[in-house]
Amino acid sequence: MEFSDSESSAALRAELRTLVREHVPQTFLGAFTRDPKDLETAQAFCRLLAEKGQLTPAWPVEYGGSASSQWDQAVMREEMWGHFEPRGAQYMGVNWVGPAIMRFGTDEQKREHLSRIGAGTVIWCQGFSEPEAGSDLASLRTAAVPQEGGGWRIEGQKVWTSYATMADWCFLLARTDRDAPKHKGITVFLVPMDRPGIKVVPIEAMVGPHHLNEVFFEGVPVTEADVLGEVDAGWSIVREALAFERVGIARYARCDRLLNMAPAALGDRWETLPEELKERWATALIHVRQARLLAYRVVEKIEAGAVDPADTASYRIAVTQTDQEVAEVLMDMLEERAVGAADRSDLFARAVDDHWRYAQAATVASGSIEVQRLLLSRSLLKTK
Repeated sequence: MEFSDSESSAALRAELRTLVREHVPQTFLGAFTRDPKDLETAQAFCRLLAEKGQLTPAWPVEYGGSASSQWDQAVMREEMWGHFEPRGAQYMGVNWVGPAIMRFGTDEQKREHLSRIGAGTVIWCQGFSEPEAGSDLASLRTAAVPQEGGGWRIEGQKVWTSYATMADWCFLLARTDRDAPKHKGITVFLVPMDRPGIKVVPIEAMVGPHHLNEVFFEGVPVTEADVLGEVDAGWSIVREALAFERVGIARYARCDRLLNMAPAALGDRWETLPEELKERWATALIHVRQARLLAYRVVEKIEAGAVDPADTASYRIAVTQTDQEVAEVLMDMLEERAVGAADRSDLFARAVDDHWRYAQAATVASGSIEVQRLLLSRSLLKTK
């Protein structure tokens, strides 16, 4: 396996860095701050990428992509995450909502959704976790109650739903057969967020606005046209979607960039850091490289058309732990330097503070590390 960029991937990486440098302010630390200009920057940058066919480079041309390789899509993920994700919430639609619709959607669903995701003009949220169904997602209780004359009404609650306050659509899981075993009787619905009966309640948290929300579904009407795939067969769709989601978050790219920024950002203070802290910095760099290689193993499998759950779980375990390790190393370096995030003129300190806050939830978000270890162990036991 060749780990270095191909000629086309290297050219794409260089072009993306140029676009970020020219269109994203140097002070940009993510779209979801209390400054609305940051979201505006992300939305405009998404439209720019889409116009160049680079928002979804591995997608078919008819859906707004460039029909390029999964490696080019990986380059896109790395450059975006390394620069504090100037695509904003679009990574969700690009990485796994769109591919799930391509694979399981009707022709009408593909026409309605894929071109808009590829154009960067629509935001999706994920109606998965519930108060009593987080890591054990299959225990969800949100129900789709059948109605006379056809269709269902959704009753229930979701929690920790990122982007729900701004989302146009929800990729929603609901139970359509309450008597079936918990991994069966679940259906995926594609639901517009302006449909009657949907209520969003933001949850204040240290990661900033828009990231955490409760969503209440009170008699929300849905029809057969809203079903993705087959009724009661949603769990297989979710398993595949989550595999794409977990490799689609290139946390290692941001870790790598921040670690490499540290010597110059610390200046003269770098030379006087304790040797133990420098050793931790070097070890973290090694772990970042390992996480990258595990991600590349998954990309190779996706390119070949077969995703191994063990590979995605291995990557997820490594990258989330590395994310937290890097956050702690960099925060300890800032403490040695005696500069805190309150010094708003220090971009590096602000970037490290932002990374640390997000890293706290890394081993819980998108499937807890305990769940990933279970997935990995089950896959390994099946091979024995």
